[in-house]
Amino acid sequence: MAFIRHLRPPPLHFASSCTRIRHTPWSSRQAHTSISTSSPPPTQKPYYITTPIFYPNASPHIGHLYSLVAGDVFARYQRMKGRDVVFLTGTDEHGMKIQRAARLHFGGEAGREKEFCDALSERFRDLGRRANISNTCFMRTSSEEHHRAVDHVWRDLYTKGFIYKSQYSGWYSITDECFYTDAQVSSSPPPPSGDGHCVSLETGATVEWTSEENYMFRLSAFRDALLEHYTSNPRSVYPPQYHENVLAMLGAAPLVPNSDSASASASASASPSTSTSAHPTQVPVALLENFELGDISISRPRSRLEWGVPVPDDPEQTVYVWFDALLIYLTGAGYPWPSSPSTSASTSTAARGRRGPWPADIQVIGKDILRFHAIYLPAILLALSGGSYQPPITTSSPSSSPTPSSPSPPPPIPLSHTLLTHAHWTSSQKKMSKSLGNVADPLEAMDKFGVDVARFYMMRVGGRWRGDVDWSSEQLEKHHKEIQAQLGNYFLRISSPRIAQRAREAEAHRAQEATGTKPPCVPNPNLQLLKLTLALPAKFEQCMDQLEAGQALAEVMNVLKVANKVLTDLAPWSPTSLPDVVLATRIVALETLFVVGRCLGPVMPGVSGRLLEGLGGAGEVDRLAGGREGKMEVEVERIWKRWKGRDVKGVKLF
Repeated sequence: MAFIRHLRPPPLHFASSCTRIRHTPWSSRQAHTSISTSSPPPTQKPYYITTPIFYPNASPHIGHLYSLVAGDVFARYQRMKGRDVVFLTGTDEHGMKIQRAARLHFGGEAGREKEFCDALSERFRDLGRRANISNTCFMRTSSEEHHRAVDHVWRDLYTKGFIYKSQYSGWYSITDECFYTDAQVSSSPPPPSGDGHCVSLETGATVEWTSEENYMFRLSAFRDALLEHYTSNPRSVYPPQYHENVLAMLGAAPLVPNSDSASASASASASPSTSTSAHPTQVPVALLENFELGDISISRPRSRLEWGVPVPDDPEQTVYVWFDALLIYLTGAGYPWPSSPSTSASTSTAARGRRGPWPADIQVIGKDILRFHAIYLPAILLALSGGSYQPPITTSSPSSSPTPSSPSPPPPIPLSHTLLTHAHWTSSQKKMSKSLGNVADPLEAMDKFGVDVARFYMMRVGGRWRGDVDWSSEQLEKHHKEIQAQLGNYFLRISSPRIAQRAREAEAHRAQEATGTKPPCVPNPNLQLLKLTLALPAKFEQCMDQLEAGQALAEVMNVLKVANKVLTDLAPWSPTSLPDVVLATRIVALETLFVVGRCLGPVMPGVSGRLLEGLGGAGEVDRLAGGREGKMEVEVERIWKRWKGRDVKGVKLF
């Protein structure tokens, strides 16, 4: 693992209608250093990260901030590694809820939905600015560019036969803006314990029975392809428990549930008839008997829903809001892309360039929208990638029937690499809701504790993604005090004028003994701290590469706790401390702060910048080899040269 000496500021990428975001470097020096072994190859596509696009029918809440911070942490981390990053967020502005809210806001007047969304969308832009989110692209589904992309996808799928018109009946949720099947809803208990309505099993939202003529997407044609993808790519959905949830949506269950998963009971009820693939990473699964992946409605009658993308060539229908919204990730990547007749385009450098940053490397989503991103969007991409729809061959079909010729399918569109799926924030172990009055205001939290402390808390507590986590002022205060004591106070202690004076006296003493040109001896406990410090970047990088932001911060905090104890035990400010102890304690502490400051950059960019600025930028950054046997004396000499005689400016970090 190494640190790059110089790195150019990342260029910005955006579709033409995206908002250009000005990056604020962590500090004037930090912007030119990063965790990396080498610069990325010139043909490497940009690293593409997306968050959900947020429905702006109400003010931003903690869940929105959570998704934004999660995406931002990994975007900044990839920039530290030298990658060019495209980071998309935005607002989902179509649908029945927006249409109703806009008319209510304007006294029943129709046709002012765009004006209504302009104001609401700005709230989410403001949240991003306030939270120091480094997105390069802010997309809105109401943009003309996105409408063109939706139109292009619709016409392509309709021409191929994957879209057809049919009478459709099902349970519709205005809150979720989607249809549910009978198996996906449950009756609510009657009053007083419930309201007697049917609700979605996934979200708890009220549903109502609806029957209408809509356009349908042939989702049923893609069960096998989706199963192949998810069984061959077990990390395509992370954490593992959500990967198992996706398999369940496809009527499958792993034969050997992942021990990391919180949900493993489905395999017991699955049919054991499925064989195991020889693919080295294949997940062996059992398939449920008689399972059908049903086709889905992708439009609404315009008489019911006017605010949305019109269905091409059918003015009586509006594109279903989720079908529309899911395509925003393609729009942000410049879709529709230039076509090419090259038969090798799917693997060529030219094809990668035509697709811009696609496929997405990380798509940050909440667990409540997993089905849309793990089932619907990949199926749409598979349909775009293949030829025309071919009905399943039945036993009555003549075996000698010729297959009609069709033009060669376009190069396949790769599916997203990883869906990073997070759980929800609760308040006092209860779901946040306006009726309970327990909805946390992210802007208020950042105003009270600071932006970086709020970001730190979200990743320290919520950066393991697996289960719902509780938001409380008491817990936020606790973690505020933790990082303030372990980092802020530690920095002020080691940079105090008293220790600086003791270090100068120690250097003068060593110069008189002709040892001033050599680094001091570093015995325990400083030696043990130095070993932990040198090992930290590799541990941090390993955790972040595994998408375990919470564990990465735990590694940082473990080093800081040891560092504080070492400083307290050795008391280098004391007149009785030996000169070599004073110097060794100071240089090891400064090196620890430097490494910690770099690791905290993605999570706490402001604090990291102030800390590294106070350390004087630390000059050139060389390889951090870790405390391997036979190398420690080299590492000691290196950090001695970095910190010997360096003035360090103590600044308040919090």
